[in-house]
Amino acid sequence: MKQPRAWQRMLSGRRLDLLDPTPVDIEIEDIAHGLAFVARWNGQTQGDFPYSVAEHSLLVEEIFSRANPDAPAKWRLAALLHDAPEYVIGDMISPVKASVGPAYGELDARLSAAIHIRFGLPAVLPVKIKKAIKAADKISAWLEAVQIAGFTPAEANRFFGKLAQEKTSGLEIRLRPPLEVRADYTARHAALMAALDHR
Repeated sequence: MKQPRAWQRMLSGRRLDLLDPTPVDIEIEDIAHGLAFVARWNGQTQGDFPYSVAEHSLLVEEIFSRANPDAPAKWRLAALLHDAPEYVIGDMISPVKASVGPAYGELDARLSAAIHIRFGLPAVLPVKIKKAIKAADKISAWLEAVQIAGFTPAEANRFFGKLAQEKTSGLEIRLRPPLEVRADYTARHAALMAALDHR
């Protein structure tokens, strides 16, 4: 019986095998492009543009950096790339992840490991760093929920945790054209990679 195709052709020309991804087939331009066109919240957000995973990733990296001002560039890069696998597997909302089961998490972990290695990070992040990025991710989710996804602050507190006001001061959800977000994501990645080179 013929095996179903498990690879995707990228705009860069790379052929990424989702079941056995290798770092050599991963390009930041493919990641930035894909994430800029993947909508968070299944697209159920207010505004003229979807809120993309690329925009979310930029915000999470900013929140992580604020909360961890002494963090080296490699962990800021890890924060920027925390949802990078979604450039090929999409952004699955939590209720769908729960119904799919562990297979989604395993696929995400394989892709994350390949992406991390491609950009000079450890395949598996230290638990402390992973938790810090998750904390930033929750703050971003709270802001998104309240500002563009129709949640009340009380609902957001229940699902994402109550936030101290100082953690969200000056942070605003931005809805922009995908190509603009793609350019900013690529530029931020380049800046962090340059900082890695000069550590």
